[in-house]
Amino acid sequence: MSKKSRSKLWFLVHSWLALPIWFFVLIVCVTGTLAVVSQEIVWLANPQMRASQPADDAPRLGYEEIITAIKTAEPLALVQRISRPDESHFALDVTLSYPDGRSLVTYVNPYTGVIQGTAPQFNFQAFTRALHGWWLVPFTNGYSWGWYLVSALSFPLLASLITGLVVYKRFWKGFFSPTLRFRHGARIFWGDFHRLSGIWSIWFIAVISITSTWFLIEAVLSDNHISISSEAIIPAMARDSVPLTADGLPPARINLDRAIEIAQQKIPGLEASDINMPFNAYSHLDIRGRGWYPLMFQSATLNPYSGDMASSRVLSDRSSLEFVTESMRPLHTGDFGGLWIKLIWFFFGLILSMMVLSGLLIWTKRTALATANALKRENKKQRANAQPLVNREPSEASL
Repeated sequence: MSKKSRSKLWFLVHSWLALPIWFFVLIVCVTGTLAVVSQEIVWLANPQMRASQPADDAPRLGYEEIITAIKTAEPLALVQRISRPDESHFALDVTLSYPDGRSLVTYVNPYTGVIQGTAPQFNFQAFTRALHGWWLVPFTNGYSWGWYLVSALSFPLLASLITGLVVYKRFWKGFFSPTLRFRHGARIFWGDFHRLSGIWSIWFIAVISITSTWFLIEAVLSDNHISISSEAIIPAMARDSVPLTADGLPPARINLDRAIEIAQQKIPGLEASDINMPFNAYSHLDIRGRGWYPLMFQSATLNPYSGDMASSRVLSDRSSLEFVTESMRPLHTGDFGGLWIKLIWFFFGLILSMMVLSGLLIWTKRTALATANALKRENKKQRANAQPLVNREPSEASL
């Protein structure tokens, strides 16, 4: 085999070895697209998650009214956490603990306070996010190798974006004169689709690849016990700061709606969506929610008896680095602006998945054709070399 033939053969082997990588990228893209709207899919399949209004003008209950309704229905249950999803058509997620050690996440109607059902520990939403995020590999000692494997795909994705822009000269013309030919065969159609979808998805591919790179860095930092957080650790309340009643028991905690008002005075525009109740007599009440900047949560930590502010964490408390890194996850998942943002992320996730698929189809067909042609040429050479020489009669001069 000539040196040129050997080079072509090694190039074809290299091309075929890349096939599993891009199939893996395709699966990760598809599962990520489903994960964006997995909560909505579960909502469609499970009526218990729906926030059904008893009447069109029925107002939402306050958090304190929700707790009162839960205690009426479940006297032995202790409310640990109340989470309000971004979309108003979702029921509240309320975590309850019982004296026998059970801890359940329940769906509570925000208009009536009725417990509509219990959330399973593992559903379609959890499955798609686990499959997409870490390939269902368990976390045993730090981040799983599945997390590293998936997040490392940011490098070929970002490299494909950069090389694609370099190869496709004057790509910006695709914004003004898009071309998608339907009547020139599958090869032409998928080529046009690949280029056109790539042009319109430049911003999305950049967001997904950059945020995925941060997930890889985050895992490396965490597994090496390196923290970049400036958030202070809040100690438990001192014993003498917990007032006691005449019978020696802690007094009733502050009204939850009043506590939210105190938090909103400290953090204007705070939309309280995540309430963590004290888990013992010396724990604080933690109120979290988004404000004007939807990519990041702000929080207030209060004394649950007096309502005094123990600590707060607002946007201005973050360093420039934290402002960027804490924005990565919502930018990756599209979980920061309600259903419409999720639908935009789902649409471009679908486009990205189809773009990877079209690239696979084009590349596989081209590589298969090149492989077939190389094998044909090699077979012809072998047959030509294997043909015997024709015996000739000796000439008179040679006698």
